[in-house]
Amino acid sequence: MSETIRVLLADYQAMVRGALASLLDLEPDIEVVAEVGRGDEVVAAAMEHSPDVCVLDIEMPGMDGIEATSAVRTRLPDCRVLIVTTFGRPGYLRRALAAGATGFVVKDTPARQLADAVRRVHSGLRVLDPALATSSLVEGDNQLTERERDVLRLALTGTTVADIAARLHLSQGTVRNYLSSGISKTGTTTRYEAARIAQERGWL
Repeated sequence: MSETIRVLLADYQAMVRGALASLLDLEPDIEVVAEVGRGDEVVAAAMEHSPDVCVLDIEMPGMDGIEATSAVRTRLPDCRVLIVTTFGRPGYLRRALAAGATGFVVKDTPARQLADAVRRVHSGLRVLDPALATSSLVEGDNQLTERERDVLRLALTGTTVADIAARLHLSQGTVRNYLSSGISKTGTTTRYEAARIAQERGWL
């Protein structure tokens, strides 16, 4: 009899998490041993249940899936991570791989392919959504510095330069410089456009 692959599921949406668990539990060689709804619960659950594969969403409270990936790989280096997310952004793909994920697929992946992705990741193979992998190559690496990302995240909410400066403890001139470089790197004309494009690319 083949080895049973132990899976931990982490997804903020209980309904989605339950659906994924039901689909994977239908597979004779896959067992969902733990489910959590927050990113900051992933490591503790993984330490308790010793999964072979963690299937993580990206957008979660407490800690996002990319941070959780890094934490899992640090604490449990033998545990593989498969990102399964609604947010199919090339920048997320690159960040997830850099954090130690072995696979990255989107949630509309057919059930049979998802189960196969879990098996392949468990065996040490890399599994990537082909469209995202292509987009990632075309768009290139995240060109924003950490401070530029901080400033653009706040700009995305429509916050004024003065408010951004106050929140980040920077001068307004420095904030304008970061916004200007962010606009230049995204090929846009306004700070809001720059923030939106950076978010779409998964750079923020």
